[in-house]
Amino acid sequence: MLNPNTTVVRRLNALSLFQEFAEQRISAGAAPKGLEQEFAQKLKISASLWSMVKTSRPIGNKLARQIEDHCGRPAGWLDEEREPQGLTSAKQHVMALALKAYRGTNAVGRKTLIKLLKGYH
Repeated sequence: MLNPNTTVVRRLNALSLFQEFAEQRISAGAAPKGLEQEFAQKLKISASLWSMVKTSRPIGNKLARQIEDHCGRPAGWLDEEREPQGLTSAKQHVMALALKAYRGTNAVGRKTLIKLLKGYH
C-alpha cells in the first residue's frame, strides 16, 4: 500500500506534467478540447484511467514509472516533492498550507478537508 504522502505527491506531479503538456500544445496552436485524451494517449493509458488518476486513483509504482518514461523524466521523478509550478507566491502559500493540513491530520480529517475543498469548485 502506498504512503498517503506518496499518493499526493505523485498526483500533484502528474497534474504538473499535464499542465506542462497542455501549455505546450496550446502554445503550438492546439485547441484545449481533447487535450486530456491526447495526454492519456501520450502516457499509453486510457482516457478513463487518466481521469481516475487525476481525481482519486493512487498511482502505483508501475504506472508511475510509465508516466515518467513517456514524459521524458527519470525514474523516481514522480515521487519527489516539488514546488507547484505556474502559481503566484500567494497561491503557492495556500497550497502549502492545504498540504500541511492534509498531512497533519488523520484519515477522517483528510476526508473532511477534501469534502470542504470540493465544495468550492
